[in-house]
Amino acid sequence: MEEALIKYDNVEVCQQDLSVLTDVTLQLNKGEFVYLIGKVGTGKSSLLKTIYGELDVNSGNASVLGYDMSTIKRKNIPQLRKRLGIVFQDFQLLTDRTVNSNLDFVLRATGWTDKAAIQERIDEVLQLVGMNHKGYKYPSELSGGEQQRIVIARAVLNSPEIVLADEPTGNLDVETGKAIVELLHDICKSGSSVIMTTHNLNLLKDFPGRVYRCEGHRLSDVTEEYANNID
Repeated sequence: MEEALIKYDNVEVCQQDLSVLTDVTLQLNKGEFVYLIGKVGTGKSSLLKTIYGELDVNSGNASVLGYDMSTIKRKNIPQLRKRLGIVFQDFQLLTDRTVNSNLDFVLRATGWTDKAAIQERIDEVLQLVGMNHKGYKYPSELSGGEQQRIVIARAVLNSPEIVLADEPTGNLDVETGKAIVELLHDICKSGSSVIMTTHNLNLLKDFPGRVYRCEGHRLSDVTEEYANNID
């Protein structure tokens, strides 16, 4: 049986010394799509931050792609993040450069040097997210949905094993949000496992996955509850 990509057992998640989640048990296997649901402030984003090393894990057992997150050294976090794709709600695109330059910047920062290979990879990811004619544009010239597609393209540049998407539909209208989740599902089918936080429960009906709920400082697997609600 394959080793889980993420395995948390009895983990406590803290934000500025305050306990946000306790006794967290979470597993992500290859090819899985996992939702983290819950109200604002229940710890969804904080939990994601422990996965990419932004927040420390102080207690319990937490393994991400073979790294022990309670003992990981700062110098090893960039190596871990190279194997993760991160989609932020607020895009975090570099506004002073074009889409192509944004993607070029990431590839060069992660060790790519061959100009032709860089351009080929940029073309591939823009094609994947349906933005192959927008590489010359600046972020300010794109709609919110288009910017989010570019953010997803950026996240998958290095073919990550896991994509972490933090409220990727939070700032988008319903139809655009659906298209973004459909895109993430397609990326999941093509080989990257996905964890996505959301408060839009309608998405769970259209795009089923495993569901964990953050509530009252706890994380519960509520997949069955939502499977039963889907007509």
